[in-house]
Amino acid sequence: MGEEIKVIVFKLGQEEYGIEVDKVQTIERMMPITRVPKTFSFVKGVINLRGVVIPVINLRGRFGLPEAEHTDQTRIIIVAANELEVGFIVDSANDVIDLNSDNIDSPPDVVGGVKAKYLHGVARLSEERLLVMLNLSEVLNRSEIIQLESLEG
Repeated sequence: MGEEIKVIVFKLGQEEYGIEVDKVQTIERMMPITRVPKTFSFVKGVINLRGVVIPVINLRGRFGLPEAEHTDQTRIIIVAANELEVGFIVDSANDVIDLNSDNIDSPPDVVGGVKAKYLHGVARLSEERLLVMLNLSEVLNRSEIIQLESLEG
């Protein structure tokens, strides 16, 4: 029997993704983002969150998905990855679920156009509902982390 893990569910377009709750610091509404020159196109800039400067990444851009207008549902999920706090802009984040690790399958080679290396696996929630689990260490690769660390001031 696998272990139970808590997962925050968020959406990019029609796809649902998951991040383990213990990797998430907080979920924030959209706020002003200060652009930073000479960064990757998916790095939208930095925010000042309670006195801490945090780099913000648009996950749609990171995954090569078309950009979308921000709505009242748009959120910034603040995660801790590799000793670094980073904000991910997502279309919505509205669910916390319990998931049995036995229900997480290894990722296929390509899922919805997102490279498999960004995925930890695919969780079966029901017959028609799948949840793509993110591999945070790959969503932020080493060279990007070095660049993002230089943004934290």
